[in-house]
Amino acid sequence: MQKLIDLYKEWSGAEPQHVEKLPGAGSNREYYRMTAADGTTVVGSVGTSRDENHAFVYLAKHFTEKHLPVPEVVVVSSDELRYIQTDLGSVSLFDAIRGGRQAGGRYTVKEQELLIRTIRQLPNMQINGAHGLDFSNCYPQPAFDSDSVLFDLNYFKYCFLKATELDFHELKLEADFRLLAKDLTSPDDEQGFLYRDFQARNVMMDVEGNPFFIDFQGGRKGPYYYDVASFIWQASAKYPHKVRRELVYEYYNALKQYTDVPAPHAFVDRLSLFVLFRLLQVLGAYGFRGYFERKAHFIESIPPAIQNLRELLDERNFPYPYLMSLLNRLTQMPQFQQIETMASRADGYKTTDKNPYKVHPQDGPATFSKYDAQGPLVVRVFSFSFTKGIPEDESGNGGGYVFDCRSTHNPGRYEPYKQLTGLDEPVIRFLEDDGEILTFLDSVYKLADAHVRRYIQRGFTSLMFCFGCTGGQHRSVYSAQHLAEHIHQKFGIEVRICHREQNITQTLPAAG
Repeated sequence: MQKLIDLYKEWSGAEPQHVEKLPGAGSNREYYRMTAADGTTVVGSVGTSRDENHAFVYLAKHFTEKHLPVPEVVVVSSDELRYIQTDLGSVSLFDAIRGGRQAGGRYTVKEQELLIRTIRQLPNMQINGAHGLDFSNCYPQPAFDSDSVLFDLNYFKYCFLKATELDFHELKLEADFRLLAKDLTSPDDEQGFLYRDFQARNVMMDVEGNPFFIDFQGGRKGPYYYDVASFIWQASAKYPHKVRRELVYEYYNALKQYTDVPAPHAFVDRLSLFVLFRLLQVLGAYGFRGYFERKAHFIESIPPAIQNLRELLDERNFPYPYLMSLLNRLTQMPQFQQIETMASRADGYKTTDKNPYKVHPQDGPATFSKYDAQGPLVVRVFSFSFTKGIPEDESGNGGGYVFDCRSTHNPGRYEPYKQLTGLDEPVIRFLEDDGEILTFLDSVYKLADAHVRRYIQRGFTSLMFCFGCTGGQHRSVYSAQHLAEHIHQKFGIEVRICHREQNITQTLPAAG
């Protein structure tokens, strides 16, 4: 890092007053926020690949000259292993839309507006950014071609498909892979700048909500469909298909301002092919990072990616018979089955057209999903007295968790609290000062958070938590109320509270 500090001093005339290492990205580059005496900041980067750094520096300078929303590189070391760029802040689009993602795809109007602003800016990057660009500077290759497609498809085969132990005919699969690669690299597609890793983590938001693009060093010459599929069908984002429909529509209309575009139906048909490829590509990456490197985050991303693939196969008939048969078998494997429709469809939109790809300008945005919404997850939280029995489950799903609060200190044993409940301030103070209930709930929160998150991912619509104590008045009421508020605040979903013995009900509505 000292060489980076020396580079900063060479550029600014003084050493930084403070240096903070930033969280690592997917590459081997390291980033540092460097603060001057007057409080201004820049971001320094240290990499191990000169070629990769050269690609970023070249592209950043080119895009800056085109007045595109990217960081400006202010100084580069002579060996190109270090450079300093303007600081775009700490809030990525991924961070800014976290609430909608954690709520299983229930994005607020504000979050959707940020997504729309970003997708509208993409054609500017792809088309204007390609003008005058010397693609020989790109890394690791200058263009999207059949070799790179086959590499990614075989990555899917070896790192994901084989790990599932699904039996398949390798020669037949390779034959369809070659056909798919040929179709994806058609010379008829307009070639622009293909970002390649265009996703919410690589978009920074300024204070006014304007997007700026980072981490484009893997870009190359290629068709613009790829980035649209990469962004809108990102598995972990859980964009509901109404939002996807809107984003495709916004992108299509923005693209028309920069170049001639195919008719809507032809555009959507072509885009669907890249969606298929992108889904296989990311499953390969998830398989390697999850199954082989044992990284839980990537394993958790597999079910929503499989769900995206399942929906695509249900809606589209691609001309690769063996591959389609194999993928249908893959999505039907027991470990990938989802009993209910994904919660990310919970936007109330219903497709009535028999062809969900049918697009006309007067119809609004194109869609890739025809599933009817089944409703988002609703959590019900009860307090009760064990002497009167455990609350019945009205959803027909068999109930959920039942927690026994009787191991904690009981305020009901003391006269000042006998006429009060766990909702009253004196009881709350008693329980929290004593502390036993807080230790008890700390474990409950961890268990509940994991369960709610998985229910959202799997598209379930009902989950039940029950807290029992002796009278259903103090400890159970306190615990139920606090868990309900915790879940509502963290996930933004609807939570229904019932303090049964107190005859008190409350609904905390879903956010947005």
